[in-house]
Amino acid sequence: MKKLLVILGVVILVGVIVFLNVKRGEQAIEVQTEKVFRDDITQMVTGNGKIYPVTEVKISARIPGKIVAITVDEGDSVKAGQVLVRLERAQYLASLEKAKSSLMEAQANLTLAENEYQRAQELFKQNLTSKAELDIAEAKYRQALGRLRQMEASVREAEDALRRTVLISPIDGVVIKKNKEVGEIALGSQFQEDVILVVADLSEMEARIEVNENDIINVSPGDTAFVEIDAFPDTLFKGVVTEISNSAITKGQGTVEEVTNFEVRVKLFNRLPDFRPGMSATADIATETHRNVLNVPIQSVTVRERKVLERKLSPEEERRQASRETEEPRKKTRKAKEDLVEVVFVVKDGIVEMRPVKLGISDDSYYEVLSGLTEGEEVVTGPYRVLSRTLKDGDRVKVNNRKREGASSSP
Repeated sequence: MKKLLVILGVVILVGVIVFLNVKRGEQAIEVQTEKVFRDDITQMVTGNGKIYPVTEVKISARIPGKIVAITVDEGDSVKAGQVLVRLERAQYLASLEKAKSSLMEAQANLTLAENEYQRAQELFKQNLTSKAELDIAEAKYRQALGRLRQMEASVREAEDALRRTVLISPIDGVVIKKNKEVGEIALGSQFQEDVILVVADLSEMEARIEVNENDIINVSPGDTAFVEIDAFPDTLFKGVVTEISNSAITKGQGTVEEVTNFEVRVKLFNRLPDFRPGMSATADIATETHRNVLNVPIQSVTVRERKVLERKLSPEEERRQASRETEEPRKKTRKAKEDLVEVVFVVKDGIVEMRPVKLGISDDSYYEVLSGLTEGEEVVTGPYRVLSRTLKDGDRVKVNNRKREGASSSP
């Protein structure tokens, strides 16, 4: 009798354990969902940089000299042709006078040589001089003519140097930088700038931003951009891509933190009077827009091993999946293509169905769905831990979107 009671107790205990396991298996997993819908979707590329004028001119001397006057300060507005800087003139005035004096001497020598050459020609016609003497007179004349032309060039050069002691503004604009003061020396090199002032036209501004090498292939001249300037956090400035650099900007070269970017210039359509060159900015460039396409939340897309998915694919789906694999970019590793598949979990009557999807472009919140879903279907969007790790095909779920709605409505 005692043995029978022990056996009965064991049976009851096993039954309780089995019952609890069954109940646990039937317990629904709480998830958040969102429905698939149709809308336009725009792919964006983001880059950071600074604001600069479209037109910027560096004012530098072409001749060496001491600065005797600077007529403007930083922030002053200037007009084209306005005098900005004056250099010391005494040396160049003396050079001009010397060149003019040499020119007068050359003119006198030319007159003398020309008269002698004419007399030699007349004597030669009368057979009163030799051909050699005529040739000598002609050579002296041509030498004097060449000397005259050389002196004329020296005068023009001296006049040009004198004019260069006065530096004028080539454009209407604002002085945004002043590098020298009165009394300093302007080096005046033909091959290396010694910048005294920088004048910029602030009526046209551009953002010069850096875009990662993986995104630059999507950017084209003419793309619309939306620029946010840190100094104006509540304002978006519209612009257009005008130039894309062909040379890379590499940071941290040779280290694990190496980054390769390319400069993109975005001309701004509107501006504020408080713009200052060098202000930090962030630009979102709209590279591509698809109209009226299926949208699915980014957070609803996860990955699963292919072997898990293959157990539930129909023959037709397997053929489509194989066709998609052949179209994947070659740069993806073979292991990634073999092991992982992008999937979403579709909720139907409280049960989730794991379904592979083919995605197109994306924005900050949604993917374009090319295949695998239809409009109005409900997909799981969270919690992240459940969606990314534990959720399986056929699991029972309980939809609770109050938490997601509360989170989205909070500041």
